[in-house]
Amino acid sequence: MHIRSPAIICSARPHGEVGVILRALTAEYGMVAGYVAGGRGRELRPVLIPGNSVEVDLRARTTSQLPAARVELVVSRAPFLSEPLPAAAIGWVTALTATALPERQVYPALHAALSALLDAVCHAPSARGWVPGLLAYEGLMLRDLGYGERFGAGVDGQRFLEVEADWAQVMAGFDRIGIALERYLLADRRGDVMGAREMLRARLQRMAAS
Repeated sequence: MHIRSPAIICSARPHGEVGVILRALTAEYGMVAGYVAGGRGRELRPVLIPGNSVEVDLRARTTSQLPAARVELVVSRAPFLSEPLPAAAIGWVTALTATALPERQVYPALHAALSALLDAVCHAPSARGWVPGLLAYEGLMLRDLGYGERFGAGVDGQRFLEVEADWAQVMAGFDRIGIALERYLLADRRGDVMGAREMLRARLQRMAAS
């Protein structure tokens, strides 16, 4: 097996003394995983940051083997992690994506939406410029994974991109979609992934109050 593709890093977990198990979202192959030898070293640690765009090369002798992965940095979003709101947003969307999406199932719309969302988080003048996109991404994920229809417009983040919603409406939508994510996409997952979203919400609330 040999895969080479542009990818967005969604998680990078330490493995052994110096290695990292990488999960990254590609447009062509979906979520892929691989072992990066030396991933915790000085050269690769700044590359293997969730949110970064990379070129990933995966090789394995059999399809059941965890591939060996090599990565080349394309776009670094690490500079934006020094800001509390962008850091919380990037941490949440990458954790959600890594946790909720199954491996090797292709979701090209989600890949494109995640890439656009990360760019917006990093470059919009304020959170008001990217929170509607965040809700749209979460709503798209619910729909693509088969849960959107049972919630109707209540989880349709796209509508916040189409109308000039006030901040109270946006935060009400944020809470509605959060309930659906926790109940259906993250109910059986290990780890408190929703804690990252709660941190993001608290920071958005402080921004609105300031």
